[in-house]
Amino acid sequence: MKKIELEIVALSHSITQNNSYAIVLGEVDGQRRMPIVIGAFEAQAIAVALERMQPTRPLTHDLFYGFMHRFSIDLIEVVIYKLEDGIFFAKLICMQDNSEIIEIDSRTSDALALAVRANCHIYTYEHIMASAGIYLSSEEKPAKSDIQAKSPEITVSKEQQDLRNMSFEQLNELLQQVLEQEDYVRAISIRDEINNRSKKK
Repeated sequence: MKKIELEIVALSHSITQNNSYAIVLGEVDGQRRMPIVIGAFEAQAIAVALERMQPTRPLTHDLFYGFMHRFSIDLIEVVIYKLEDGIFFAKLICMQDNSEIIEIDSRTSDALALAVRANCHIYTYEHIMASAGIYLSSEEKPAKSDIQAKSPEITVSKEQQDLRNMSFEQLNELLQQVLEQEDYVRAISIRDEINNRSKKK
């Protein structure tokens, strides 16, 4: 299967869910974005590495990366290889002593936290991007490590929050609105509802 290269284009705080973050992966040389919900701890670990900050004591991902480096294990690439029930699965592709290739199963958030430390490539497959990817209407990329809690310009009424009661057209319109607000966590829920309806057609 052909791999699609991704890059981290944003790390966004949800404006609707406390302690929820979305890391947004963008298709290199493409228009699709793939948001993935992660926890606050993982978001912090990724932000620290993106901003090249030096914590006073090593974070868990710094410790693991240091351990790999000490034992001559290089992280070559991260591959997001499966999407099941809304959960992304990833693996670390490593090389030891420039010879043996080692694959290690990983949570996607942990794999990405290590990828930014190792400055390695991130990939996924077309069927995953086709299922989870979102086209942004704007060509402008969000800034890296952009952790935000913006006030929404458009108020979402109580009845609109029940996505199942909305028409397909309303869902697509709402998706564009929340993307403009950079609330990628909510965008994931709307995208999944759209995908579920498309499968039933």
